[in-house]
Amino acid sequence: MNIQGSTRVLGVIGNPIEHTLSPLIHNTLSQELGLDLVYVPLRVEQDVETAVRGAFALNFLGMNVTVPHKQAVIPALESIDPLAERIGAVNTLVRQNTGFRGYNTDILGLKRALSKRGAQLAGRGAALVGCGGAARAVAFLCADEQVSSLTILNRTVEKAAALRDELHMYYPELPVTVLPLSDASLLPEGTDLAIQCTSAGLERHLPDGTARPGVSPVTDPRFFEKIRFAYDLVYRPASTAFMQSVQAAGGEAYCGLDMLLYQGICAYELWNGLSVPEDTADRIYELLEKAVRE
Repeated sequence: MNIQGSTRVLGVIGNPIEHTLSPLIHNTLSQELGLDLVYVPLRVEQDVETAVRGAFALNFLGMNVTVPHKQAVIPALESIDPLAERIGAVNTLVRQNTGFRGYNTDILGLKRALSKRGAQLAGRGAALVGCGGAARAVAFLCADEQVSSLTILNRTVEKAAALRDELHMYYPELPVTVLPLSDASLLPEGTDLAIQCTSAGLERHLPDGTARPGVSPVTDPRFFEKIRFAYDLVYRPASTAFMQSVQAAGGEAYCGLDMLLYQGICAYELWNGLSVPEDTADRIYELLEKAVRE
C-alpha cells in the first residue's frame, strides 16, 4: 500500500479494537478498486465525542464505530439517518460539510446477507433470540421490512417487553409476541425464520489456553422443528451450536460472516458514492473465512 500526502484516512473506533477484521475488508476494497484510501483501527477508551470531532478536524473521510461506543457517538454527529435514530445506535460516520452523519450499516449488511442467502423478511413470521443491542437493531429491520409477525425470546422477559413496546411506537400494527427462552417451543403459527443475536455461541479461550465451545441459547427441539431458515450473528465458530440444531432438524442455517462483510461494504459505498461489484465481495469473503479459521 502506497500511503502518501493525498491518501485519505478511514478508521474504526472501539474498545477493545485489537480483534477487528474491518481493516482487512476496507483496505482490500481500496486495493481492488484502486482508491487512494487507508483504513486504521483506533482504540478509544472514553471521551468519544472528542475523538469524533478530532477525526473530522484531521480530514478523515469516514469512520466506523464498534462496541461500546455505538450510542455514545450520537451526540457528536451533525445529523443521523432516520432508521439509525430509531434504533438508537450508529456504526458508520459519513463526512458532511460541518461534521459526520450517522448510519447503521449493521442493519443494511444483515439485509443484504439474508437476501444473498435467499431469505426475504417481508410477509414472514420471524423469531428473534436475544434482546441486547444487536437484537434491537435486528428487531427494527424486521419491522421495517414488514415481517408478518415477530417473536422476541429472551431470558429476561421484561427486557423483551420493553423492546416490544418501543417497536410499537413506530410500528403499531406489527404483531409482537414476547416469550422466555424456556417457552421457545410456543412460537406463533407461521414462524419459520430465526435470527440468533446473543453471544452464547461464541467459542471462548480460557487463560490456560484451552477453548470452551459455545452453547445454544435455545435447547428445546420443538423450537428447531419449526425453523426452516436461521441466521446466527456469531461468526466464530463458523458453525455454532444453534446452527447445528437447526440443521439437524432439517433447516438451513448460516453464520454472521457475510453480515460482517456486507455491513463493511455498505459503509464503504456510503463513504465513496459507489457500488462494490459482487465478485469483489466474494473474494473478500474468502479472505475473511481464512482469517476466521486462523
